[in-house]
Amino acid sequence: MSLASCPLVLIGAGNMGGALLSGWLKRGVPGASIIVIDPRPSDTMMGLMSEAGATHLTEAPKNDTTAGILFLAVKPQLMDAVLPPLKPLIGPQTVVVSIAAGKTLAGIEAYLGKTAAIRAMPNTPAMVGRGVTGAYANETVSEPQRSLVETLLKVSGPVEWVATEADIDAVTALSGSGPAYVFYLVECMAEAGRKCGLPADLAMRLARETVAGAGELLHQSPDEASRLRKNVTSPGGTTAAALSVLMDDNGMQPLFDKAIAAAKKRAEELAV
Repeated sequence: MSLASCPLVLIGAGNMGGALLSGWLKRGVPGASIIVIDPRPSDTMMGLMSEAGATHLTEAPKNDTTAGILFLAVKPQLMDAVLPPLKPLIGPQTVVVSIAAGKTLAGIEAYLGKTAAIRAMPNTPAMVGRGVTGAYANETVSEPQRSLVETLLKVSGPVEWVATEADIDAVTALSGSGPAYVFYLVECMAEAGRKCGLPADLAMRLARETVAGAGELLHQSPDEASRLRKNVTSPGGTTAAALSVLMDDNGMQPLFDKAIAAAKKRAEELAV
């Protein structure tokens, strides 16, 4: 599948849509093949589109434009208002890609009709090219369409395909919301350090750099997370003392089990 005859139409150039657009252009997607529909893009996005030769519109085009890929990057609560005017952009070769949490493919097809469609769940590290995306494709998506969409999603990090649309709720709970859990871990570590006597600003710097560095080590190392943990843990040492608390029967695992189950349940409740 090629964008030569049918453009890539991006709906929404906010944080996530803007990150994807920037990645596409850096990876060589021709700006002339991209149409961005956003009523109020930032000055940065306007400059990026102008420099790349991408078309910017504030609303859906009124001509006979047919999208090759219709990429929905708007907030879930805006989808019901955004989708109806987009139906004329759908053609036999169009694939719709949604990154809106909670909006099911059935909910999208209620406005756009039956079409090849993919639900994707990236996370916010996509803004620095270090995200991960879970994706589900319906049975209408062809292999060339899936391959092209995967290439576009990979500009922000790896893509993991799931077997059922329901799995996207678990992806949302684990990796979609996951960066917030890591940020909160930094807050908790810093607060614990402060309570041990460190100045609050120093404790935060130490916690922040420790988590960032551990994440980079995890990214670069071929070892499993459990192996990296064991490498740090000397028998009878300080790390072992801390892990005896964190790995207790009432420690982190049951807490994360409950937290991610709660997020998954909420994702299921929001599905429309």
